[in-house]
Amino acid sequence: MLKEAFTDVVGNRALCQRLLEDILQKQLSHAYILEGKAGTGKHTLALRIAAALACDNRSNDSLPLPCMQCAACRKILSGNSPDIFYINKGEKATLGVDAIRELKSNLYIAPNELDVKIYILEEAHLMTEEAQNAFLLTLEEPPSYVLFLLLCESTATLLETVKSRAPTLRTEPLHTAQIRSYLLQKSTDAANLQKNAPQEFEELLVAADGSIGKALELMREETGKPLLAKRNAAREFVRLATERRNSVAVLRYLNALGKKRDELISSLQMIQLCLRDLLLLKQTEEAPLCFFANREEALSLAYSFTSPELLKLCDLIFEACTKLQSNANVRLTLTSFAADAGLLQ
Repeated sequence: MLKEAFTDVVGNRALCQRLLEDILQKQLSHAYILEGKAGTGKHTLALRIAAALACDNRSNDSLPLPCMQCAACRKILSGNSPDIFYINKGEKATLGVDAIRELKSNLYIAPNELDVKIYILEEAHLMTEEAQNAFLLTLEEPPSYVLFLLLCESTATLLETVKSRAPTLRTEPLHTAQIRSYLLQKSTDAANLQKNAPQEFEELLVAADGSIGKALELMREETGKPLLAKRNAAREFVRLATERRNSVAVLRYLNALGKKRDELISSLQMIQLCLRDLLLLKQTEEAPLCFFANREEALSLAYSFTSPELLKLCDLIFEACTKLQSNANVRLTLTSFAADAGLLQ
């Protein structure tokens, strides 16, 4: 009978199976890099690895690993194990050398309850070069009872010497159907939204972009409502663009976007995301969409533009964002953008 692994981890089954085999065969590396977008389950997976190593039912093939029921599993998953340590940047912008010194401070003290001490380095992609170099010797020759789990969104910022000492395991973005199923089982907010405003629910699922963590956050009204408003504003821009030269409406729209530079850039990038879907649909009607939840709506809008028109709009939005990031005048930048896009008479 094939033992089940990490049954409450959504998706990433091949990754879970690999970890199960390494644990059961006692071939687990002393360090792993868990790479993936925020909200794709890296923290969940790290704790499940810890629970699997401590689980009292490891040898019981009729139960999954971790079993999630024994005292050892419950203690770890509730955050009460004295042998699991979180290393993070705190209030700082980067994970610096002080955090690594803190890690080293009790490294050579044997575990209290488990056979292993687990150090979870959160946002390891924010580790400074100095911190990585300070961590290198420890990573290369740790005590036999230590397991390092480096959680990062991208390994691009990690030194090659760090990456060569820890296998990289990648969590994959989840399918919308997987996130929908999880939310409706676990979140009362999601169930209520799906019942009362199904279209908004589907919109937020798409906006989660494969991340359960982000999806859960968006189910909260204070987070989801502002995003839905921004997405509707992007749709309104596309509608104005299809009307061709409705200057009064365009200027009213631009004024309503506000004056805060960061919010303007975010709104323009949302429009660009919307246009990206339309552009892809000009190539194939089966294109994967990252903005629209309703493919028929997107197709209808795509037919209103030529591909060169959509490309031009995307390029002009990129230019406007670049100017705004360089502190260009807000009103002048937006008006110039609309004029160059042919939206003003």
